[in-house]
Amino acid sequence: MIRILLADDQRLVRAGIRSILGDEPDLEVVAEAADGRGALAACRAHHPDVVLMDIRMPDTDGLEAARRIAADASLAAVKVVILTTFDLDSYVYAALRAGAAGFLPKDTEPVELLHAVRVAHRGDALISPSVTRRLIAEFARSGHPGRPDPDPRPDVLTERERQVLGLVAAGDSNDEIARRLVISPLTAKTHVSRIMTKTGARDRAQLVVLAHESGLVTPGRPTP
Repeated sequence: MIRILLADDQRLVRAGIRSILGDEPDLEVVAEAADGRGALAACRAHHPDVVLMDIRMPDTDGLEAARRIAADASLAAVKVVILTTFDLDSYVYAALRAGAAGFLPKDTEPVELLHAVRVAHRGDALISPSVTRRLIAEFARSGHPGRPDPDPRPDVLTERERQVLGLVAAGDSNDEIARRLVISPLTAKTHVSRIMTKTGARDRAQLVVLAHESGLVTPGRPTP
């Protein structure tokens, strides 16, 4: 059973999402919160597997709540998926740097929301393809200052791992990476796991930020 926390300041939105999730036998909403402070408290009380978090909320917003969750060692297993109407690139970037495992606009279809919850729980979450394309385009246009928390250490990655990282940064799933490189999905997953271990990345979402900020992947350059 995947245990879920809903964090949104609009009760009607929470009720709608709860209704969608409630029809799935493997998903259970264990708590709700109306702001980031409440979300953090609920995480510590219930230890959900996945948090569906709005960004703009009173008191403590979703980005700050995501940062605090990511910084709390006791909540290391909690995956935060940002779900918001504000799908601007600056919010996407800030959410990923805050430690979010995924980012989806609120106009996402129910089936895509359910899929996002399940892949976040597996640790394979990323961001919707449309948002990924915009984020990469933004890096290509102007780049972004700062560095991610993980140490990129490009010298520790093998050539194959660099190829895999490039495909992860492009938004490819393990199955898509396997098809592109003509390897098994299990081998693709192993490569991704090793890259995260070597770089200290928390998850695939952080690998996207790491890949572009470190220069290991250059936007606009053909994917290997």
